[in-house]
Amino acid sequence: MADKSPTDAADASETPEADVSPEAPVSDLQRERDDYHDRWLRKSAEFENYRKRVDRQRREQADEKVIDLLQDLLLVVDDFDLALTVMSDENAAAYRKGIELIHAKLQDLLRKHDVRPIDALGADFDPNIHQAVIQEASPDHREGEVIGELRRGYMIGERLLRPAMVKVATS
Repeated sequence: MADKSPTDAADASETPEADVSPEAPVSDLQRERDDYHDRWLRKSAEFENYRKRVDRQRREQADEKVIDLLQDLLLVVDDFDLALTVMSDENAAAYRKGIELIHAKLQDLLRKHDVRPIDALGADFDPNIHQAVIQEASPDHREGEVIGELRRGYMIGERLLRPAMVKVATS
């Protein structure tokens, strides 16, 4: 075994640990722990407030969209109300023209909100966008072809809004 030199013994007695009381590092660690805990609590509260604010903004945006759509629809309802008050047999052609204008206005409103009709007639039956309510034997049409549309279906963007109710050919 090697003997320790007097300089090694002097170096060991001069370490900072010899001057520090054992309670000092513990109190420093407790203070640091308390600081981290306080920071964590603050960040948690900030995040919760952020989440609530984002949820509220999303609800408000959705409400605004619905209100905008309903206001646009009310304009069409007003036109129908006006058309119903002036209905008479004497001016049937003018009445029909008025109803056609209202229909066109409603179609424009749907297009404005990215709603488009599903073209079902002549297409192959697709259960993702069609609802078959009648099947009919038809030698003039191919198996599974849509030969009648009872209620028009609509898409909003790439999402199905309402399936088309259709009549499908069987062989």
